[in-house]
Amino acid sequence: MTDNGTIIRNANAMMNIESDVADIKQKVIEISQKLDELLSERETISIMKLSEHSLYTFLDDEPDIYTLSDVRVVYQ
Repeated sequence: MTDNGTIIRNANAMMNIESDVADIKQKVIEISQKLDELLSERETISIMKLSEHSLYTFLDDEPDIYTLSDVRVVYQ
């Protein structure tokens, strides 16, 4: 037969395990969200690089609207 002390200790241990599992689940959710953000940023950067590469030939043949000295005057 089990005594009350053993039952209480087992119940406390189960509550601790449940609490730990809940904490782990929350951390996994946070990590997953951060990973999704990083992947989204990486996709955006990749698309921007692809756009830049694709438009390079087209834009290279176009005349410059502003010169470097024009830009310097505005931002000084």
